[in-house]
Amino acid sequence: MKNWIMSIGVICLIGALYILPVAFSERRTDDIAHDSLQKTENACEIFIEVEGQKDKIPLETYIVGVVAAEMPVSFNKEALKAQAIAARTYALKTTNYGKNAIAPTVARQVYYNKEQRKANWTSNFPGNEKKIVEAITETEGQVLLYNNELITAMFHSTSNGQTESAYGYSGNDLPYLQSVASMSDEASPKFATIKEWTLAEWNALWSNKWQASDFSRIQLFLNESGRVDRLQLGKNVWSGREIRTLLQLPSTDFKISYNAKAGKVQVATKGYGHGVGMSQYGADAMASEGKTASEILHYYYQQIEIKKIDACLK
Repeated sequence: MKNWIMSIGVICLIGALYILPVAFSERRTDDIAHDSLQKTENACEIFIEVEGQKDKIPLETYIVGVVAAEMPVSFNKEALKAQAIAARTYALKTTNYGKNAIAPTVARQVYYNKEQRKANWTSNFPGNEKKIVEAITETEGQVLLYNNELITAMFHSTSNGQTESAYGYSGNDLPYLQSVASMSDEASPKFATIKEWTLAEWNALWSNKWQASDFSRIQLFLNESGRVDRLQLGKNVWSGREIRTLLQLPSTDFKISYNAKAGKVQVATKGYGHGVGMSQYGADAMASEGKTASEILHYYYQQIEIKKIDACLK
């Protein structure tokens, strides 16, 4: 009887030794498959190389830093969401989906890392960070396309009441970057500015010397958006963009005069930025009126689609 019981026990033990490795093996296989899936998903994640930053940054983390730097956090969330989509589109097109580095400058996109955001917002950091992150999370992966290609999603702070077309800015026409009215920009604190120079200070900037009488001979030629296409003084001609750069003006919508009594050259400007694409203050005004991020983007960028990218296809 004991021998029979022992035989049964040996058989069970052998069976258990056989079954356990199989079960363990199956469990390991599932774990490996799960890990492999995670690795595949991670492998598809896009990273952005920002000049001056030590490590590459996950795309969505980078967009948090761009929106925080490029748009006031006090703006409505729908405006922040529109900014997130535009900034993501611009970043992916500029870097070719993360293959090239991007500068954190106004010429590209300003970027604030977490330490900079904490320093800027101090005690308001938790609430501000939450608001920005929500705007990015709610638009995760969304980009602007024209004919199924990423657009050049240009944006600016404040228009002069009319956005600039791509043709007016560079001479290259783009169907999705046309001039549209943005009259609410007049409420922006950056809408109107006046800069002054003494005649000596003014002449120090130019290769030719100006006389007080020259200011009455200035000819300004405007484009369709009311910005200066070119300035002519006698035989000398400068483009509006050249003048803006030379004088460090907020925009190319400017008027130049000489106040003889004060002995000052005065330049009055309207708008802030190149004026192409989405006006940030205009976007916030639209959001205040109840417009969604999608409605804002379709207004400032014509004939576009908003789609979520599949990073694994890139």
